[in-house]
Amino acid sequence: MKADVLLGLQWGDEGKGKIVDVLTPNYDIIARFQGGPNAGHTLVFNNVKHVLHTIPSGIFRENALNIIGNGVVIDPYIFKEEVDKLVAQGIDVAKKIILSSKAHIIMPTHKALDEAYENAKGDKKIGSTKKGIGPTYTDKIARHGLRVGDIVNNFEARYAECKNNHLQILKNYEYSFDIAAYEKQWFEGIALLKSLRIETTEVFVNQQMQAGKAVLCEGAQGTLLDIEFGSYPFVTSSNTISAGACTGLGISPRAVGEVFGIFKAYCTRVGSGPFPTELFDANGKTMQNVGMEFGSTTGRARRCGWLDLVALKYAIMINGVTQLFMMKIDVLNSFDSIKICTAYNYKGTTIDYLPDDLENVEPVYQEFAGWKQDLPMSSYEELPAAIHAYVAFIEKETGIPVTIVSTGPEREKTIIRK
Repeated sequence: MKADVLLGLQWGDEGKGKIVDVLTPNYDIIARFQGGPNAGHTLVFNNVKHVLHTIPSGIFRENALNIIGNGVVIDPYIFKEEVDKLVAQGIDVAKKIILSSKAHIIMPTHKALDEAYENAKGDKKIGSTKKGIGPTYTDKIARHGLRVGDIVNNFEARYAECKNNHLQILKNYEYSFDIAAYEKQWFEGIALLKSLRIETTEVFVNQQMQAGKAVLCEGAQGTLLDIEFGSYPFVTSSNTISAGACTGLGISPRAVGEVFGIFKAYCTRVGSGPFPTELFDANGKTMQNVGMEFGSTTGRARRCGWLDLVALKYAIMINGVTQLFMMKIDVLNSFDSIKICTAYNYKGTTIDYLPDDLENVEPVYQEFAGWKQDLPMSSYEELPAAIHAYVAFIEKETGIPVTIVSTGPEREKTIIRK
């Protein structure tokens, strides 16, 4: 059995949580393969909004096992808060979650370092969530990080050593994070981690696939935030692309089946960094307000703009996408006309690829008629002809079928095309 991969094709916030929840009945295992609590996967069902940060989005479905893979970084404080909310809703978290022994742990001093580094950048800030993600991945690469498996092996001494190293670095910076206040609940989170099922998940996942179990690998953030292929340096600290599922879970590239790429019918970006189709007019404000484009993790307003087909085709290429899922088509209901960026003007030349110098491109647009109506429809055939034309153009240009169209945040507002 092969593992399918689901990931974002833009700058994150594409709606991955909802779609994982919708698809979970088709899978036995949902496995997060990278990122940390900077992720905010939002699910809406039974008129209740749920936001997950570290725990896979299959947690609300009865029969799915949820794995937090080795590529994920875990903040025990935030993780415990998340678990406590789920337990209060009657979810047997201990039965439904497995942690990789190789997943790295975000320390309180990592959060302080994140704040200190970001503050020191001044007007060159990258827009970090200050969750300690970057410093944790830094320690991982530098080979002196803490892993989940360490909590049962001389943990206090290892923690003290790492903390002291961080405190020496922090002497050179200004920051306001209260390390001592955070530590109490952080250690309560460590106790919770210790009580859960900890495995060498790369072995477990491969054994389950060999036994015929269906696995869905869940990504966080988006392709254009990938540490290698995103708009560097305004990126996250992990591999958000499909290849990240291999390194973040320990599966072979030959074990990957479908690659589901999620994108919004328009574009958003939170924080700093280039954004070619960003709108600074009433259209951008309408997208922001109607789409409720405010970060589920940070609360920050998201920048909004028209769909960027150049960037989308790049993301499809990098990931080997086999199916496209279009989200938030309903946000465009009120527009008389809708634009898609099909090329860039770059230094006097029209190009159809993503250059490294994304700051100095100007979008070339193609305009489409709007549909100017709400979307209570339950089948693709019922959708307005203008949406059919919009989707058909994207399929033609990318060569990839759009097999899901989302018309709202709720589970039931998901049209799956046969």
